Amino acid sequence: MEEYLPLIIQLVSGAVGGNLAGKLMKNSSLGTLWNSIVGILGGGLGGTVLGMLGLTGAEAAEASSSMDLSSILGSVAGGGVGGGILMAIIGMVKKAMAK
Repeated sequence: MEEYLPLIIQLVSGAVGGNLAGKLMKNSSLGTLWNSIVGILGGGLGGTVLGMLGLTGAEAAEASSSMDLSSILGSVAGGGVGGGILMAIIGMVKKAMAK
């Protein structure tokens, strides 16, 4: 179960990042539900990409079989940023298509 903890953290922080991006970009917001869904997808993708680059500390957590503070913060940052970025991109595309 502990191996799924970084992914769960990334997905939850992605939802938060997606909703935060929706609040900041009111014209591009998709609504709370869709901001959360897009944020979850972006959080998973962002955390995975940063993990592949070795920036989240996930490899260290797997090696020691425990989550330390740096791997948790890396998962939160990767998920939140990924969720916010994907929400912003999809929101801008939606806004452009509405014209």
